[in-house]
Amino acid sequence: MTKPFLRFTPEVHQALLDRRPVVALESTIISHGMPYPQNVEMANKVESIIRAQGAVPATIAILDGEIRIGLEPKDLEFLAQAKDVVKVSRRDLAAVVASKKTGATTVAATMICAKLAGIEFFVTGGIGGVHRGYEETLDVSADLEELGMTEVTVICAGAKSILDLPRTMEYLETKGVPVIGYKTQELPAFFTRSSGVKLEMRMDTPEEVARFLATKGSLGLKGGVLIANPIPEEHQLDRSFIDSVISASIAEAAEKGIAGKEVTPFLLGNIVKRTERKSLQANLQLVYHNAKVGAQLAVALATLRHQQSL
Repeated sequence: MTKPFLRFTPEVHQALLDRRPVVALESTIISHGMPYPQNVEMANKVESIIRAQGAVPATIAILDGEIRIGLEPKDLEFLAQAKDVVKVSRRDLAAVVASKKTGATTVAATMICAKLAGIEFFVTGGIGGVHRGYEETLDVSADLEELGMTEVTVICAGAKSILDLPRTMEYLETKGVPVIGYKTQELPAFFTRSSGVKLEMRMDTPEEVARFLATKGSLGLKGGVLIANPIPEEHQLDRSFIDSVISASIAEAAEKGIAGKEVTPFLLGNIVKRTERKSLQANLQLVYHNAKVGAQLAVALATLRHQQSL
Protein backbone atom coordinates (compact mmCIF):
# COMPACT_ATOMS: atom_id res chain seq x y z
CA MET A 1 0.00 0.00 0.00
CA THR A 2 2.52 2.58 -1.20
CA LYS A 3 0.62 5.81 -1.81
CA PRO A 4 2.29 9.23 -2.00
CA PHE A 5 2.35 11.15 1.28
CA LEU A 6 0.31 8.51 3.15
CA ARG A 7 1.65 6.71 6.20
CA PHE A 8 -0.46 3.96 7.77
CA THR A 9 -0.20 2.50 11.25
CA PRO A 10 0.42 -1.26 11.09
CA GLU A 11 -3.05 -1.92 12.52
CA VAL A 12 -4.86 0.10 9.84
CA HIS A 13 -2.58 -1.13 7.07
CA GLN A 14 -3.28 -4.78 7.89
CA ALA A 15 -7.02 -4.20 8.28
CA LEU A 16 -7.23 -2.65 4.82
CA LEU A 17 -5.20 -5.48 3.28
CA ASP A 18 -7.54 -7.99 4.94
CA ARG A 19 -10.62 -6.04 3.78
CA ARG A 20 -11.79 -5.64 7.36
CA PRO A 21 -14.02 -2.67 8.27
CA VAL A 22 -12.13 0.56 8.96
CA VAL A 23 -13.62 3.84 10.21
CA ALA A 24 -11.86 7.17 9.68
CA LEU A 25 -11.86 9.90 12.34
CA GLU A 26 -11.07 13.60 11.97
CA SER A 27 -8.45 15.39 14.05
CA THR A 28 -9.79 18.97 14.16
CA ILE A 29 -12.00 18.00 17.08
CA ILE A 30 -8.80 17.05 18.94
CA SER A 31 -6.72 20.13 18.12
CA HIS A 32 -9.41 22.81 17.89
CA GLY A 33 -12.53 21.37 19.46
CA MET A 34 -11.60 20.48 23.04
CA PRO A 35 -8.97 21.34 25.65
CA TYR A 36 -6.20 18.98 26.80
CA PRO A 37 -6.43 16.39 28.32
CA GLN A 38 -10.15 15.97 27.58
CA ASN A 39 -9.41 15.91 23.86
CA VAL A 40 -7.06 12.93 24.06
CA GLU A 41 -9.38 11.11 26.47
CA MET A 42 -12.21 11.62 23.99
CA ALA A 43 -10.10 10.41 21.06
CA ASN A 44 -9.03 7.26 22.89
CA LYS A 45 -12.60 6.48 23.94
CA VAL A 46 -13.91 6.92 20.40
CA GLU A 47 -11.27 4.51 19.09
CA SER A 48 -12.19 2.01 21.83
CA ILE A 49 -15.88 2.21 20.93
CA ILE A 50 -15.10 1.48 17.28
CA ARG A 51 -12.92 -1.51 18.17
CA ALA A 52 -15.62 -2.86 20.50
CA GLN A 53 -18.01 -3.00 17.54
CA GLY A 54 -15.55 -5.02 15.46
CA ALA A 55 -14.04 -2.29 13.27
CA VAL A 56 -10.63 -0.60 13.19
CA PRO A 57 -10.33 3.16 13.90
CA ALA A 58 -8.10 5.40 11.78
CA THR A 59 -7.64 8.92 13.15
CA ILE A 60 -6.27 11.13 10.37
CA ALA A 61 -3.87 14.08 10.75
CA ILE A 62 -0.83 15.61 9.03
CA LEU A 63 2.54 15.34 10.75
CA ASP A 64 5.95 16.14 9.21
CA GLY A 65 4.54 16.35 5.71
CA GLU A 66 2.84 12.96 5.95
CA ILE A 67 -0.86 12.23 5.97
CA ARG A 68 -1.13 9.85 8.89
CA ILE A 69 -3.82 7.22 8.47
CA GLY A 70 -4.14 6.18 12.09
CA LEU A 71 -2.20 7.75 14.96
CA GLU A 72 0.10 6.02 17.41
CA PRO A 73 -0.43 7.02 21.09
CA LYS A 74 2.60 9.34 21.10
CA ASP A 75 1.39 11.09 17.95
CA LEU A 76 -2.07 11.56 19.41
CA GLU A 77 -0.58 13.07 22.58
CA PHE A 78 1.55 15.42 20.47
CA LEU A 79 -1.40 16.59 18.39
CA ALA A 80 -3.58 17.08 21.46
CA GLN A 81 -1.06 19.49 23.00
CA ALA A 82 0.61 21.08 19.96
CA LYS A 83 0.31 24.81 19.31
CA ASP A 84 -0.26 26.46 15.92
CA VAL A 85 -1.89 23.38 14.41
CA VAL A 86 -3.29 24.30 11.01
CA LYS A 87 -6.99 23.61 10.51
CA VAL A 88 -6.85 21.80 7.17
CA SER A 89 -9.63 21.77 4.59
CA ARG A 90 -9.35 20.94 0.87
CA ARG A 91 -7.71 24.25 -0.04
CA ASP A 92 -5.02 23.83 2.66
CA LEU A 93 -4.13 20.17 2.23
CA ALA A 94 -1.36 20.38 -0.39
CA ALA A 95 0.24 23.45 1.24
CA VAL A 96 0.41 21.88 4.70
CA VAL A 97 1.84 18.62 3.35
CA ALA A 98 4.38 20.44 1.15
CA SER A 99 5.56 22.70 3.98
CA LYS A 100 5.70 19.82 6.47
CA LYS A 101 3.51 21.63 8.98
CA THR A 102 1.28 20.02 11.59
CA GLY A 103 -2.31 19.91 10.41
CA ALA A 104 -5.62 18.70 11.79
CA THR A 105 -8.15 17.60 9.21
CA THR A 106 -11.68 18.98 8.94
CA VAL A 107 -14.57 16.95 7.56
CA ALA A 108 -13.66 17.82 3.97
CA ALA A 109 -9.95 17.04 4.32
CA THR A 110 -10.64 13.84 6.27
CA MET A 111 -12.95 12.67 3.48
CA ILE A 112 -10.22 13.31 0.91
CA CYS A 113 -7.60 11.45 2.94
CA ALA A 114 -9.96 8.57 3.72
CA LYS A 115 -10.73 8.16 0.03
CA LEU A 116 -7.01 8.19 -0.82
CA ALA A 117 -6.45 5.50 1.81
CA GLY A 118 -9.34 3.31 0.64
CA ILE A 119 -11.51 3.91 3.75
CA GLU A 120 -15.25 4.11 3.09
CA PHE A 121 -16.64 5.25 6.45
CA PHE A 122 -15.95 8.39 8.45
CA VAL A 123 -17.37 9.37 11.84
CA THR A 124 -17.56 12.97 13.01
CA GLY A 125 -19.66 15.11 15.36
CA GLY A 126 -21.45 17.38 12.91
CA ILE A 127 -20.73 18.58 9.39
CA GLY A 128 -20.32 22.17 8.28
CA GLY A 129 -22.93 23.75 6.06
CA VAL A 130 -24.51 26.98 4.87
CA HIS A 131 -23.87 29.70 7.44
CA ARG A 132 -26.57 31.98 8.74
CA GLY A 133 -26.54 35.28 6.88
CA TYR A 134 -25.51 33.49 3.68
CA GLU A 135 -27.19 36.18 1.55
CA GLU A 136 -24.56 38.65 2.78
CA THR A 137 -21.45 36.50 3.22
CA LEU A 138 -21.92 33.61 0.73
CA ASP A 139 -20.27 31.48 3.44
CA VAL A 140 -20.67 27.76 2.69
CA SER A 141 -18.54 25.03 4.24
CA ALA A 142 -16.27 23.03 1.96
CA ASP A 143 -17.77 19.96 3.65
CA LEU A 144 -20.84 20.21 1.40
CA GLU A 145 -18.81 20.35 -1.82
CA GLU A 146 -16.78 17.37 -0.65
CA LEU A 147 -19.90 15.35 0.07
CA GLY A 148 -21.01 16.06 -3.48
CA MET A 149 -17.93 14.49 -5.06
CA THR A 150 -16.01 12.24 -2.66
CA GLU A 151 -17.28 8.69 -2.12
CA VAL A 152 -17.16 8.38 1.64
CA THR A 153 -20.07 7.67 3.97
CA VAL A 154 -20.15 10.25 6.76
CA ILE A 155 -21.90 9.50 10.06
CA CYS A 156 -22.79 12.61 12.06
CA ALA A 157 -25.42 14.16 14.33
CA GLY A 158 -26.56 16.40 11.48
CA ALA A 159 -25.06 19.77 10.61
CA LYS A 160 -23.85 21.99 13.42
CA SER A 161 -26.83 23.84 14.89
CA ILE A 162 -25.06 27.20 14.52
CA LEU A 163 -25.79 26.92 10.77
CA ASP A 164 -28.75 27.56 8.48
CA LEU A 165 -30.09 24.00 8.41
CA PRO A 166 -32.84 24.36 5.77
CA ARG A 167 -30.40 25.97 3.33
CA THR A 168 -27.80 23.32 4.15
CA MET A 169 -30.28 20.61 3.16
CA GLU A 170 -31.17 22.46 -0.04
CA TYR A 171 -27.47 22.65 -0.93
CA LEU A 172 -26.99 18.92 -0.33
CA GLU A 173 -30.04 18.17 -2.46
CA THR A 174 -28.60 20.27 -5.29
CA LYS A 175 -25.37 18.26 -5.06
CA GLY A 176 -27.30 14.98 -5.16
CA VAL A 177 -26.09 13.84 -1.73
CA PRO A 178 -28.31 11.17 -0.13
CA VAL A 179 -29.12 12.19 3.46
CA ILE A 180 -30.35 9.20 5.45
CA GLY A 181 -32.01 9.65 8.80
CA TYR A 182 -30.83 6.78 11.00
CA LYS A 183 -33.91 5.81 13.02
CA THR A 184 -35.34 9.28 12.39
CA GLN A 185 -37.38 11.11 9.74
CA GLU A 186 -36.03 14.52 10.79
CA LEU A 187 -32.62 16.12 10.43
CA PRO A 188 -30.98 16.19 13.87
CA ALA A 189 -29.54 19.54 14.92
CA PHE A 190 -26.35 18.45 16.68
CA PHE A 191 -27.24 19.29 20.30
CA THR A 192 -30.89 18.31 19.77
CA ARG A 193 -32.65 15.42 18.03
CA SER A 194 -34.99 17.66 16.04
CA SER A 195 -34.64 20.64 13.74
CA GLY A 196 -38.02 20.86 12.02
CA VAL A 197 -36.35 19.84 8.74
CA LYS A 198 -37.88 16.65 7.34
CA LEU A 199 -35.80 14.01 5.57
CA GLU A 200 -36.77 12.01 2.50
CA MET A 201 -35.01 8.82 3.57
CA ARG A 202 -35.07 6.88 6.83
CA MET A 203 -33.29 3.60 7.59
CA ASP A 204 -33.44 1.70 10.87
CA THR A 205 -30.78 -1.03 10.76
CA PRO A 206 -27.12 -1.36 9.76
CA GLU A 207 -28.11 -4.05 7.26
CA GLU A 208 -30.56 -1.71 5.53
CA VAL A 209 -27.89 0.97 5.18
CA ALA A 210 -25.37 -1.63 3.94
CA ARG A 211 -27.74 -2.77 1.19
CA PHE A 212 -28.25 0.85 0.15
CA LEU A 213 -24.51 1.54 0.00
CA ALA A 214 -23.81 -1.65 -1.95
CA THR A 215 -26.53 -0.74 -4.45
CA LYS A 216 -25.21 2.81 -4.80
CA GLY A 217 -21.75 1.41 -5.54
CA SER A 218 -23.08 -1.07 -8.10
CA LEU A 219 -24.91 1.74 -9.89
CA GLY A 220 -21.68 3.75 -10.12
CA LEU A 221 -23.20 6.77 -8.40
CA LYS A 222 -20.52 9.26 -7.41
CA GLY A 223 -20.28 11.38 -4.28
CA GLY A 224 -20.71 10.78 -0.59
CA VAL A 225 -23.56 9.72 1.66
CA LEU A 226 -24.61 11.47 4.87
CA ILE A 227 -25.97 9.36 7.73
CA ALA A 228 -27.82 11.67 10.16
CA ASN A 229 -27.69 9.97 13.55
CA PRO A 230 -29.43 11.91 16.36
CA ILE A 231 -27.84 12.49 19.74
CA PRO A 232 -29.25 10.01 22.31
CA GLU A 233 -32.42 11.44 23.85
CA GLU A 234 -31.06 11.45 27.38
CA HIS A 235 -28.13 13.67 26.35
CA GLN A 236 -29.83 16.26 24.13
CA LEU A 237 -30.18 19.88 25.24
CA ASP A 238 -33.42 21.81 25.42
CA ARG A 239 -34.04 23.21 21.96
CA SER A 240 -35.26 26.68 22.99
CA PHE A 241 -32.36 27.03 25.44
CA ILE A 242 -29.63 26.12 22.96
CA ASP A 243 -31.23 28.24 20.21
CA SER A 244 -31.08 31.32 22.45
CA VAL A 245 -27.45 30.60 23.35
CA ILE A 246 -26.52 30.20 19.67
CA SER A 247 -28.21 33.49 18.75
CA ALA A 248 -26.31 35.33 21.48
CA SER A 249 -23.01 33.75 20.40
CA ILE A 250 -23.57 34.68 16.75
CA ALA A 251 -24.29 38.27 17.76
CA GLU A 252 -21.08 38.39 19.80
CA ALA A 253 -19.04 37.00 16.89
CA ALA A 254 -20.43 39.72 14.62
CA GLU A 255 -19.63 42.44 17.18
CA LYS A 256 -16.02 41.21 17.40
CA GLY A 257 -15.62 40.99 13.61
CA ILE A 258 -14.85 37.28 13.63
CA ALA A 259 -15.14 35.79 10.14
CA GLY A 260 -14.11 32.92 7.87
CA LYS A 261 -12.91 29.64 9.30
CA GLU A 262 -12.48 31.25 12.75
CA VAL A 263 -16.26 31.58 13.16
CA THR A 264 -17.08 27.96 13.98
CA PRO A 265 -14.42 27.41 16.70
CA PHE A 266 -15.33 30.78 18.27
CA LEU A 267 -19.04 29.96 18.34
CA LEU A 268 -18.55 26.47 19.72
CA GLY A 269 -16.21 27.76 22.44
CA ASN A 270 -18.59 30.56 23.31
CA ILE A 271 -21.51 28.13 23.49
CA VAL A 272 -19.53 25.94 25.92
CA LYS A 273 -19.08 28.94 28.23
CA ARG A 274 -22.68 30.13 27.96
CA THR A 275 -24.07 26.66 28.66
CA GLU A 276 -21.64 26.09 31.56
CA ARG A 277 -20.09 23.17 29.65
CA LYS A 278 -23.41 21.37 29.07
CA SER A 279 -22.86 21.67 25.32
CA LEU A 280 -19.41 20.07 25.65
CA GLN A 281 -20.89 17.06 27.42
CA ALA A 282 -23.58 16.77 24.74
CA ASN A 283 -20.88 17.02 22.07
CA LEU A 284 -18.95 14.15 23.65
CA GLN A 285 -22.00 11.93 23.89
CA LEU A 286 -23.07 12.46 20.30
CA VAL A 287 -19.56 11.70 19.05
CA TYR A 288 -19.49 8.46 21.05
CA HIS A 289 -22.90 7.49 19.67
CA ASN A 290 -21.80 8.27 16.10
CA ALA A 291 -18.68 6.13 16.58
CA LYS A 292 -20.79 3.16 17.68
CA VAL A 293 -23.23 3.47 14.79
CA GLY A 294 -20.49 4.18 12.22
CA ALA A 295 -18.59 1.06 13.22
CA GLN A 296 -21.79 -1.01 13.05
CA LEU A 297 -22.44 0.25 9.52
CA ALA A 298 -18.88 -0.54 8.41
CA VAL A 299 -19.14 -4.06 9.84
CA ALA A 300 -22.54 -4.58 8.17
CA LEU A 301 -21.22 -3.62 4.73
CA ALA A 302 -18.14 -5.85 5.14
CA THR A 303 -20.40 -8.74 6.19
CA LEU A 304 -22.71 -8.19 3.22
CA ARG A 305 -19.80 -8.21 0.78
CA HIS A 306 -18.43 -11.38 2.33
CA GLN A 307 -21.80 -13.08 1.96
CA GLN A 308 -22.09 -11.97 -1.66
CA SER A 309 -18.64 -13.37 -2.44
CA LEU A 310 -19.49 -16.89 -1.23
